[in-house]
Amino acid sequence: MSKSFPGVQALQAVDLEVHKGVVHALMGENGAGKSTLMKILYGLYRPDEGEITFKGAPYRIKSPFDALKAGIAMIPQEVSPVPYLSVADNLFLGREKVRNLGIGLVKKRMTQSMARDLLSEFEIDIDVTKKMNELSIASAQLVAIATAVSYNADLLIMDEPTSALTEKEVQHLFRIIRDIKSRKGISVIYISHKLDEIFEIADAVTVLRDGRTVSTHPIGNITKDILIHDMVGRELKDFFHKEKGTIGDTLLSVRNLGVAGRFEDISFDLHKGEVLGVAGLVGAGRSELMEALFGVVPATSGEIAIHGQTVRIRTPEDAIRNKIGFVTEDRKLTGLFLKMDVKDNIILPDIDAYISRGMLQNRKIRKWCLEQVNALSIRTPSLDQTIDNLSGGNQQKVLIARWLLMQPDILILDEPTRGIDVGTKANIHELISKLAALGKGILMVSSEMPEILSMSDRILTMYKGRCTGELMSEEATQQKVLRMVTGESMDRGDRQQ
Repeated sequence: MSKSFPGVQALQAVDLEVHKGVVHALMGENGAGKSTLMKILYGLYRPDEGEITFKGAPYRIKSPFDALKAGIAMIPQEVSPVPYLSVADNLFLGREKVRNLGIGLVKKRMTQSMARDLLSEFEIDIDVTKKMNELSIASAQLVAIATAVSYNADLLIMDEPTSALTEKEVQHLFRIIRDIKSRKGISVIYISHKLDEIFEIADAVTVLRDGRTVSTHPIGNITKDILIHDMVGRELKDFFHKEKGTIGDTLLSVRNLGVAGRFEDISFDLHKGEVLGVAGLVGAGRSELMEALFGVVPATSGEIAIHGQTVRIRTPEDAIRNKIGFVTEDRKLTGLFLKMDVKDNIILPDIDAYISRGMLQNRKIRKWCLEQVNALSIRTPSLDQTIDNLSGGNQQKVLIARWLLMQPDILILDEPTRGIDVGTKANIHELISKLAALGKGILMVSSEMPEILSMSDRILTMYKGRCTGELMSEEATQQKVLRMVTGESMDRGDRQQ
């Protein structure tokens, strides 16, 4: 299979063979071609060359509707439900049971009953009458999985299905996958950057690199080291590693901060040159705290001080004036302008800095943007490439470049490596270390325990909107952090370990 876009050869003679009733992992760095290949299978893209055989017959699909009819369903990384319709309506959208009156009235009770039966089959406890915009990202993901399975698909494509799930929810998903594989004989193409998941759930794995097939292995014949080498083309040592630097004076002070109904009574200090990790389960209030610090949802109680001076942060403009940058949790929903180019995405929040006498200084803009692209190794054909055409890892780097160009003193990173491949993840970790060494204060939210433990100088833990404690990196262990993020207070024995 081959596919090119303007300036990019996305796929070049890729081979993939998936057998019935197996979980086949597809891995590779961002930009390796994984999503492009899956979008061809699902009818979103047309290939330039190559052929597909599905269930023993030639497969030519022109649209996702054709793919669903043929028996292929796909769950994208960013789930896009109809937000103001109910869970039940979303589950059976386009397949509603209607009254035989010639006017298309939907049988609400029947649809809701069918939705409950479907979710119950997979032990998903969600109120089917709730609107989708009232659900957490994790619950919306589970609804999307149930919807895909409900089409009686023979092949299910899952693109980063656990990126927003807790460990408990991941294990629930794995039970669903094992069930549909063994009981229904459904095949699953499973895309993930999480190595532990691959070795737990996959039967086989294919690696793509730079749009080409590198290797295919039964999962029992491969190690993590081999898999990483196949993905990045080099040895990747010190996967999570932060150089210890000098921690300076207090940069940011937060006292008794709260947003009504979201979190309350949060107090902490952030120092120059420090990476303060913020750990917690989904719903703990981590992202809400970050949004309050950036003025997206202003705090309703407490105070914030920067360099010892109390500041009012009611809007993102206030935060930017106080040299705070914010890489949001969901880069596509709240971070990027998807239909604009790389250059505009980098400069837009501080565009006034590039205007002279009412005119944009295009040479200056291109020069500074190109410096950021080169410094962060952003893979793009040009600064004029539409951001939506870049891989997830390169989109994330563009977001970081935006704030680095503004030279913030405080950088908030909410899940900075979610959905990022191992090579790009290592690059971002190296960048975080360099920024800390320059005296920047880094607030980093992460759901990945190895990332929190290895990249943080200090860890703040949260549970149900409250702070449950702090740990220095030297005393932090996975067990201690897990106890604190699940609401268990540390006993004296823990502190003496």
